[in-house]
Amino acid sequence: MVSSDQNLFHYSLLTLYLIGPPTFISLRFLQAPYGKHNRLGWGPTMSPFLFRYFHRTCIYPLRLHNNNNKSKTNNGGFPVSVAMMAFVFNLLNAYLQARWVSQYKDYEGDGWFWLRFFVGLVVFLGGIGVNIWSDRVLVAQPIQVMEFRWSSEWVSLF
Repeated sequence: MVSSDQNLFHYSLLTLYLIGPPTFISLRFLQAPYGKHNRLGWGPTMSPFLFRYFHRTCIYPLRLHNNNNKSKTNNGGFPVSVAMMAFVFNLLNAYLQARWVSQYKDYEGDGWFWLRFFVGLVVFLGGIGVNIWSDRVLVAQPIQVMEFRWSSEWVSLF
């Protein structure tokens, strides 16, 4: 049992390492069709309604869908192929993260564990708050077609 789980973990990690470089290289030449880059040619589309991951994958797309229905506009859907690639990647990543934390990380003698845990929790909860707040702002804005521009407020941050 342990050996088969170690093999699964090993090959999952190897898979993640192997898909990284081709994904990076291909995305230097291709634009995945989502958001403002949406276009045909990536297979059938679905409507965008399919804490951080739950809110981003379920609540926010539902709010966008409802907002688009009220304004009688159609955002063109979302390619199923992109959604499936994201789903498979997230399954792989979630498995690797969970197994590392629950099985393979040695916490004995790690005096910094609780400090890192609570700092990470604060950063995570802050990220959720910012994410939900920004989603509310975006959904509340009237839908209009305009050229994308960086806000001077955002540029000054960098």
